[in-house]
Amino acid sequence: MQFHLNGFRPGDPDIHAAAPGAHDRTNGLPRTVDVLIAGCGPAGLCLAAQLAGVPSIRTMIVEPKMGPMEKGQADGINVRSMEMFQAFGFAEKVKRESVWINEATFWTPGGDGGITRVGRVQDVPEGISEMPHVLLNQARVHDMFLDVMKNAPTRLVPDYGLKVADLTIDPDASEYPVTVTLEHTAPGNEGQTETVRANYVVGCDGARSNVRRAIGGALHGDAAHHAWGVIDMLAVTDFPDWRMKAFVRSQAEGTLMVLPREGGHLVRLYVELDRLGEDERVADRGMDENTIIDKAQRIFAPYRLDVKETVWWSIYEVGHRLTDKFDDVPHDQITTRAPRVMLAGDACHTHSPKAGQGMNVSMGDTFNLGWKLISVLTGRSEASLLHSYSSERLAAAKGLVDFDHKWSRVVGEKTETEETAGLPKVAREFVNNLPFTCGLTVEYAPSALTSADARQDLATGFDIGMRFHSAPVIRLADAKPMHLGHCVEADARWRLFAFAGAADTGAEGGAIAALCRYLDSDPASPILRHTPKGADLDSVIDTRAVFQQGFRELAFEAMPALLRPATGIYALTDYEKVFCADHSGDQDIFAMRGINRQTGCLVVMRPDQHVAHILPLDDFAGLSAFFAGILRSAN
Repeated sequence: MQFHLNGFRPGDPDIHAAAPGAHDRTNGLPRTVDVLIAGCGPAGLCLAAQLAGVPSIRTMIVEPKMGPMEKGQADGINVRSMEMFQAFGFAEKVKRESVWINEATFWTPGGDGGITRVGRVQDVPEGISEMPHVLLNQARVHDMFLDVMKNAPTRLVPDYGLKVADLTIDPDASEYPVTVTLEHTAPGNEGQTETVRANYVVGCDGARSNVRRAIGGALHGDAAHHAWGVIDMLAVTDFPDWRMKAFVRSQAEGTLMVLPREGGHLVRLYVELDRLGEDERVADRGMDENTIIDKAQRIFAPYRLDVKETVWWSIYEVGHRLTDKFDDVPHDQITTRAPRVMLAGDACHTHSPKAGQGMNVSMGDTFNLGWKLISVLTGRSEASLLHSYSSERLAAAKGLVDFDHKWSRVVGEKTETEETAGLPKVAREFVNNLPFTCGLTVEYAPSALTSADARQDLATGFDIGMRFHSAPVIRLADAKPMHLGHCVEADARWRLFAFAGAADTGAEGGAIAALCRYLDSDPASPILRHTPKGADLDSVIDTRAVFQQGFRELAFEAMPALLRPATGIYALTDYEKVFCADHSGDQDIFAMRGINRQTGCLVVMRPDQHVAHILPLDDFAGLSAFFAGILRSAN
């Protein structure tokens, strides 16, 4: 991270200077806001953390509970979410607090009527990401987003004790077209209402979403009519894999999953309970934590399970449901009006927790939406950009629901359905689906944001539409080894990564120098066209270069001026935009990501870390045309 840009400032650099008009409730609730977010779950907080960094955007986030979550609910954080956390600045903290899932083991019925381990596999394949798969209480993830919010220039904090009861939209209003009725839930004020008008509303208010109901949405799908219990416990056991992720299937008692939790002692179990009748609900059975524990003890037999403390438990019915649209605009009006109300997380897709995707996909929803709202509200893009949220995330959610439908049945199967040697079916399916469960299969279709004309052949390892796969580099100015993707922050900026050809040193006459000269001075340059007058040149589109030579073979002072920009009120030099290949391993970034060594290439990264375009370094017209389809002219 960079700080001291506009003068020395002591103290924690994560605490930004407060902006004028920062969050203040001394005079009650605001009458108008730019964005109102319903719900302080992972989707809502991920969105709020992005918006909080923009002083010009007035954001309000409401939550019916009286304070932040403390325990329970989700715990799995896949590698894609960890890459996202890196952009928010708290991935290292999550790594330190969490338990890392390195292997998964598989148990099936043994010959003596008990259970026996029949396989173990690596949980995250080699080379798929620099990040681990971890487990951590969802409440701690919330805490970290809340810290980002309260330390941001706007000092954003949730308004607890409030829920969205209803809303109406005036599509003809140019400002604050959404009128939101907020209902108090705090003791003594229950049922009292207040009204706030908003430019945009985002419903992150769960499966029973009032925001979804208000725009006429519904969840469609099915229920598996099967009860499962989840329990966080402190226990003493002789089961050997208590600190491993484990799938356990007994002969007659069903299936459970073991998930070790942070701290070295806490463990979560997902336990298969009873089948439900067609019209029966979980609450009809009267099951409780003892039901879960008793069933787990029978599945583990002959291993002992002595529960010392139950931290949290819940019993749920597996359901797979998806809404038909993520915003308020009817299909026949898409060309005539832009969205004003959007849905995210459980408000638009529900599924079982057994694949550990709920929190991850919910945050993925609003990581996609956040930069788009910022772009529209700051005037960088037309409001029509927001249509891309529904189309992109609906496809991602459908993939999740379809996968979870199949995975739930594999996990719950009583016996092997085919004769095979080696790993049981659940283990084979687990291995086959690892890219999905790691969160790395989301691929955005060609659109204005993801070019259909990309030169994939120039960088075969940066898949168009998929997340930018980071790799090790050396920063030239200070010889720091790092991952290239770690220079990206969750700040709504686009990134240009210019990978130099073999002979290019950044000197005049080379492709990198020509590209930088075009970007820095040509009137057709997307940087000049789309950056507001008076703003730093990298405030909308941030350019970085990667060279094939070692860091001792290049001179930082010889780099083009665009890669050594003057920033801030003192015009200080930015020393962090030039990188070299890291030759310490078997392969460097050019080999790892299939980058054409002879010609190099230009990789365009979206603000949500997905690859948007790949072009030759000299395709200036193609680069400008791409951004002209997304960003407004600033001057």
